[in-house]
Amino acid sequence: MNNPVIWFEIYVEDMPRARAFYEHLLGLKLERMNSPASLDGIELWAFPMEMDRVGAGGALVKMEGVRPGGGGTLVYFVCADCAVEAQRAVEAGGTVFKAKMPIGEYGHIALVHDTEGNLVGLHSMQ
Repeated sequence: MNNPVIWFEIYVEDMPRARAFYEHLLGLKLERMNSPASLDGIELWAFPMEMDRVGAGGALVKMEGVRPGGGGTLVYFVCADCAVEAQRAVEAGGTVFKAKMPIGEYGHIALVHDTEGNLVGLHSMQ
């Protein structure tokens, strides 16, 4: 059985600002996705993904009628040391909500707010 999460979307209002934040935070480049014809006026930028690897793919999404912000779903990004990425969040215009903290045998986490007001998690074993 596979892990149950297959896709995630992080909603944004200012796509260039959000892209710059996540590219700096994670040290990667997002790739423009073709918008589905059935969803007029949607803009998607995907995180790098490999279809044959474990883990969920996802994208930043700008869509009319959907706003960013806190709300009950939290996406965690894998990191070598989540304290490093938490500092990158600050450098890219975000804020640290909870600094790196141990979660027992499961490693460490940090929580940051992105430039759109979304709360995202960072996870590392170190």
